[in-house]
Amino acid sequence: MNITQNQFEVLAFIEREGGKKLTQREIADGTRFSLGLTNRAFGELMDLGLVQTNPKKEVQITKLGLESLEPYRVRRAVILAAGFGSRMVPITLNTPKPLVRVHGKRIIETLLDAVTAVGIPEIVLVRGYLGEQFEVLRNRYPNLTFLHNPLYNEANNISSAWVARDLLQNAYVCEADLLLSNPGLIRKYEYRSNYLGQYRERTDDWCFVVKRGLIKELKVGGQDCYHMYGISYWTAQDGAQLAQDIDQVYRMPGGKERYWDEVALRVCSKNYKVQVRPCFEGDIVEIDTFNELKQVDPVYAM
Repeated sequence: MNITQNQFEVLAFIEREGGKKLTQREIADGTRFSLGLTNRAFGELMDLGLVQTNPKKEVQITKLGLESLEPYRVRRAVILAAGFGSRMVPITLNTPKPLVRVHGKRIIETLLDAVTAVGIPEIVLVRGYLGEQFEVLRNRYPNLTFLHNPLYNEANNISSAWVARDLLQNAYVCEADLLLSNPGLIRKYEYRSNYLGQYRERTDDWCFVVKRGLIKELKVGGQDCYHMYGISYWTAQDGAQLAQDIDQVYRMPGGKERYWDEVALRVCSKNYKVQVRPCFEGDIVEIDTFNELKQVDPVYAM
């Protein structure tokens, strides 16, 4: 059964929160929809038999509702963790940046815990610099597998995406050095290809120009834009297209110097319609330098 994106967002929220006495106001708050839009989508789902309420007025997803969500299930998370982390020297001289501890927890574990919590069945980590150190993660995350990027020191992160290019269908692609404070950003189901972004009036960092919810331009610095975070999702169709486009761009003159995000959002943008998925202040903490690390975790300032 085909459902609209609004219906999907309400249905996926009910799947996550079902079995509770959810008011439509709570559903609206959880999906960040208007109350009117929420009421309309909820009524449509009721008419379709995808949700129901029990005698206690608890909202529940039906078997048919679960079947309707299944085509949108996230099958895999691909985590790019091969880089050196030069701006985090001296700590990265002996430790890959994703394995640096912040308040006692490895940065990458904030992401791995979120992926594991929603039951994504496969986690693929592309490693390179001091790659053997990532073995420490195996015991805690048994569905974690590794790919090796032998060119991590010679090429940009497109080389890691190239290594994993055949694994991007129905998959998250995540940078490994993001400190995830809101695990709810990782979801069991996704409707269409998207990148996380936070609205900013102005930024000097990588950002998206967005029109009607779709990413129209990727650039460095801008106004009235969305600050880019390195967590994206790709549908089966887009993931298959990415496999071809990444290979093509990687083999171009100068292709190995590109960031992997440039493939879909710049060089081959005509092949994709990618949404921005909004996140908010405090959801993700980017720690780019050793000084920023000291500010976030005072133990490094001692």
